[in-house]
Amino acid sequence: MRRVAKISAACIATAALALSATACGSTSTEKNSGSDSSSAGAKGSKVGLAFDVGGRGDHSFNDSAARGADKAKAEFGSELKELTAKTGDTEADREQRLTDLAAAGYNPVVGVGFSYAKAMTAVAAKYPKTSFGIVDSVVDAKNVDSITFTEEQGSYLAGVATALKTKKDHVGFIGGVDIPLIKKFEAGYVQGVKETNPKIKVDVQYLSHGTDLSGFASPDKGKEAAQGMLDKGADVVYTAAGSSGNGAIEAVSGVKGAWAIGVDSDQYAIPGLSKYKDSILTSVVKNVDIGVYDLIKSVKDGKPITGTNTYSLAENGVSLSPSGDFLKDIQAKLDEAKQKIVDGQIKVKTTP
Repeated sequence: MRRVAKISAACIATAALALSATACGSTSTEKNSGSDSSSAGAKGSKVGLAFDVGGRGDHSFNDSAARGADKAKAEFGSELKELTAKTGDTEADREQRLTDLAAAGYNPVVGVGFSYAKAMTAVAAKYPKTSFGIVDSVVDAKNVDSITFTEEQGSYLAGVATALKTKKDHVGFIGGVDIPLIKKFEAGYVQGVKETNPKIKVDVQYLSHGTDLSGFASPDKGKEAAQGMLDKGADVVYTAAGSSGNGAIEAVSGVKGAWAIGVDSDQYAIPGLSKYKDSILTSVVKNVDIGVYDLIKSVKDGKPITGTNTYSLAENGVSLSPSGDFLKDIQAKLDEAKQKIVDGQIKVKTTP
């Protein structure tokens, strides 16, 4: 199930543009899980997780990473230490968070989110014997595992599902922040919609811009944006915006016949969203848990994964959740579209 994709310098440069986001003033929250360092011993390992804003419990991106660490804890007896970013973090905040984990002997140290890339570049150089992981970005260092995904491919399938399910030929996409990473979700989704039915109107809205990352942790903004689209006639809304998507799902659940599409985790199956599940058509699942688990296991086995490792649709790195059985009537068409992507017949765009 291992896969390694070496990406071009141009792609790295594009990713780097997404990593320049900085803001001001922040603290982090922390949580310990598992045995203490004196009892972890040979059986376990010390795993440090630096979450993005929202942290564990966001029902989306961070929770997906957490599941990978939890699996390692259950299988290997790993000790987990979790630190969580705050909206408004500076580069110094992020660097300090990674440094605290590495200095305390946590290995590997995982930065959950593209915003840690610049800080990880600095910290990985200071701790060459520590293995690091970065999710959704690329850090060119000998002791870093860059865990990336083909989000555009999963989003394309969500677009196909949307086009086949909409009754009004009017749908919407909500992105957390207008950065290249989230533009991949938009690009794939719009392409999937339009190549299935070019007559469908797609509204696009981003919750924050530039260095303001609050769009990933503002359920109120997600709800307002989704409500605006629904009021204008959209009946399917796909949101790629971290915990902000919870608000969008809530808004959609209040409109009869409308569908929400979740992201990163299978949001139909999240207990905290259970009262909205009948409105969740599907979720574009990004298996961050697999990438995080693979890294932890590799370090435990003494063979740390490094380089750029891309988890694609072909290997179920991204997928559409079937929970709720709402896709049963269109599953054959979704399977056909997936196969065409895997075979290279459909080339999914990474920019709108």
